[in-house]
Amino acid sequence: MNADRIIFSRPYRAANELTNLATVLESDHIHGDGTFTASSTAKIKAITGAKHALLTTSCTHALELGALLLEIGPGDEVIVPSFAFSSAATAVALRGATVMFVDIDLETGNIDPVAVADAITPRTKAVLVMHYGGVAAEMEPLLALAKEHGFALIEDNAHGLGGTWRGRTLGTIGTVGTQSFHDTKNIHCGEGGALLLSDDALMERAEIIREKGTNRARFLRGQVDKYSWQDIGSSYLPSELNAAVLDAQLAEFDAIHAGRHRVWDDYSENLSDWAKNHDVQLMTVPDDREHPAHLFYVRLPNERSRDAMIRHMAERGVVAPFHYVPLDTSAAGLRYGRTPVPCVRSLEFSTTILRLPLWPMLTADQQGRVVDAAASYRV
Repeated sequence: MNADRIIFSRPYRAANELTNLATVLESDHIHGDGTFTASSTAKIKAITGAKHALLTTSCTHALELGALLLEIGPGDEVIVPSFAFSSAATAVALRGATVMFVDIDLETGNIDPVAVADAITPRTKAVLVMHYGGVAAEMEPLLALAKEHGFALIEDNAHGLGGTWRGRTLGTIGTVGTQSFHDTKNIHCGEGGALLLSDDALMERAEIIREKGTNRARFLRGQVDKYSWQDIGSSYLPSELNAAVLDAQLAEFDAIHAGRHRVWDDYSENLSDWAKNHDVQLMTVPDDREHPAHLFYVRLPNERSRDAMIRHMAERGVVAPFHYVPLDTSAAGLRYGRTPVPCVRSLEFSTTILRLPLWPMLTADQQGRVVDAAASYRV
C-alpha cells in the first residue's frame, strides 16, 4: 500500500480508550449497562439535549427498535427517501410493512417534503428522515404533515450528532431519533448506536425491548426484585467494551468537531473558484442549520465526469468515492418497496456525487494535496 495515499476515512483515536478498556477488562462487569454505559449515555444526552437515550449495538438496531416501538407492521406504509442507507428500509421491511420510496431535494440530498405529501395514504404509519451529511432536512413542512395526518417522524441522524435545525438538535425533533457510532462516523466505538426519545412511555417500553423483552433495567435499578419476560424484544445492548471506547470518544467531542470543521471549511473555501469555473456544485449548508462536518461532497455535471474525477483523484493518491445507490433501484428495494413516482433526483444525485477525504487528523499538507488534486481536474 502506498504510504502517501490519502484514504477517505480514518477512525479517530481518543486519549483514554485503552485506559477505559483496561478498566473494563479488569472489572467483573464486561457485559452492558455498566459504568461506561451510564457515562456515555449521559454525554450523549448532554450533547443532544435528549430527554432519554439508550445505547444500542448499531444505528441499524436503533432503527429496528424504533420500528418495534411504533408498532409498524403488515399493512402499514413508511415513507423513506430513495437516497439513504439500506438500514432505513430494512428496519421497515423487517416489520412486514411496505417501504414507500420518495425523491429528494438536490440542494441537500435530503427527503423532499413535497414528495412526502404526495405519497401519503391512509396506510402511512411513519416518515423516515435522514439528515444527509449531518445537514438537517427541511423539518417545518414535515412536522406540519405529521401533525395533520397523525404519523410518526423517525430521524435517522447517523451523520448528524451535534447538528441543529433552527436551534433544535437533530435526533430530538421527531418521534424517535437514531445515532450511529460506526467507525466511519465522527464519534465511534467500532460498531454502535443510540436511540433518542422524548416520550416517557416509549422509553419504558424501549428499555424492555432492548433487553430481550425483559424488565432487567428496572431490576438493575432496584425497582423490581426479579426480572422476567415482559414483551417482544432482542439483544440491542452493547457491551461495556464498546461503551468504554465510546465514552472516551464523546469526552473529546468538541476537539473532534473542531478538527472536522477545519477540513470542511478548507475545502469549501479553496475549491470555490474551481467549482464556479467548471460547473461543479460544492456542498452547502442552509443558514438556519448547523452541521458536524461529517462529510464534504462535490457534484459533477454528469456521471461520466464524476467517474473520471474519481479516477483522476486516485491517480494522485487520493481516495474520493461516490455514495449510496438509490434504494428504489436496488434488488431489495424492488422486492420490499414501492415507488409511486420515479425518484429522478435521487438518481441524479447518486450518479454525480463525489466525496472528499475528511477526518480530523488530516494534516495541512494532506489537505493541500486533496485540494490540488481536485482543482487540477478539468470537467
